[in-house]
Formats: sequence, structure tokens, C-alpha cells
Amino acid sequence: MALQIGFLLFPRVQPLDFAGPYDVLASMPDTSVRLVWKTRDAVASATGMVVVPDTTFDDCPPLDVLCVPGGSGVADLLQDDETLAFVRSQGERARYVTSVCTGSLVLGAAGLLRGRRATTHWAFHELLEPFGAIAVHGRVVRDGNLFTGGGITAGIDFALTLAAELAGDEAAQTLQLELEYAPAPPFNAGSPDTAPRAIVERVRAANAESLAARTRIVAKAAARL
Repeated sequence: MALQIGFLLFPRVQPLDFAGPYDVLASMPDTSVRLVWKTRDAVASATGMVVVPDTTFDDCPPLDVLCVPGGSGVADLLQDDETLAFVRSQGERARYVTSVCTGSLVLGAAGLLRGRRATTHWAFHELLEPFGAIAVHGRVVRDGNLFTGGGITAGIDFALTLAAELAGDEAAQTLQLELEYAPAPPFNAGSPDTAPRAIVERVRAANAESLAARTRIVAKAAARL
């Protein structure tokens, strides 16, 4: 029977959070990858790309792998009882529970991070601990059957790590080569530890309003657990 992998979709999801991992995992043999949301109506991503879910909460089978991506729409999900109930139900049964970027906050709001090591986008890392998570900075962090990826592009690293777990190192390396995943960015600015200080401060300032709003929402969501 095909391995069942489900990516949660939602309005204002970050496209690369799921598109990169989707390409990796959908390339594995005997694998069915689903895009899951409340309805099959098209949703607009955080950058305007329109994506059409192919599975609803009601008709989604038990998933072997649940993956929750992040995006600006995460704030709404943290207050969405229907979505949190779906994530909790699937996560409690899934063989692997996973996230990319701020999708880990949704796992936290669903009660799936208590006492577990996890990561998220560096700009929102402080929001993990209110959910009882052990916040760890890392491109990919594993705690048992929980795999969490850092910000956005870390989703590809996460997916290759999971592919190695599911199909072995050789299969994962084959996928990496087929995708020609050999990052060679023109700047060493992909982490707050290496980017110029002025750039880091600019990004922090750009995220300040979102961080403040999410901090308030996370406090309310954590208090409900």
C-alpha cells in the first residue's frame, strides 16, 4: 500500500514551505502525496500563487506523514479549532509528524510539541517555548518521530532527511542528485549568524509587527492546552 503523505494547505501558506518538500517526497516510489484543506476550493498563498487542494479534512485517510508548512496565514490557524483538531487527530496517529518553518507553531497549538525538541524560522523561534517545546536552532531537528525544519528553504533539507529515514540514504542521495540540489548562494546571508548586521536588523524590523501579533496569539493558544 502506498505511503500516505499529507501537506496541510491554507490561505497565505508560504509556497516554498511545501513545494520543495513536495517535489522531494512525491518523487519517492509507492508514495501518495496529498494537499489537504477544509475544502477543495483554491487558496491564495502568501505570495499570490494559487494552489488547489486535492483532499479535504473529511475525506483524508490516516496519514503516515503529516507535514504542516508555515506562512503568514499561520496566525489564523493558531485560533482555528477545526484545523487544530484535524492536525491533532492525524498527528496522534501518524508515523511521522513534521513541519517546515512556522508550521511547527501549529503543531504546538495542537498540543504535539510538549517536551519535544523542535525548530522554526529564526525570527519566530521564541514562540516555541510557550507550547512546551524545547526550542533548538537547526536546519532540521529530529525528536523521535517528530521532524521540524527551519525557515522556508530548510524544507528541502528536511524532506531529504525524511526520505533517508523512509527509504534509506542511497535513495535520498539519488533524489538529491535528480533535483540537482547543490546550494551555492551568491551571498552568505541565509542565517542571522552570518548575514551583515544591518541586514539582520532590517529583517527583524520587518517582522516586528508580525512577531508581536503572533506572540499574543501564541499566548492565548498555549493557555488553552
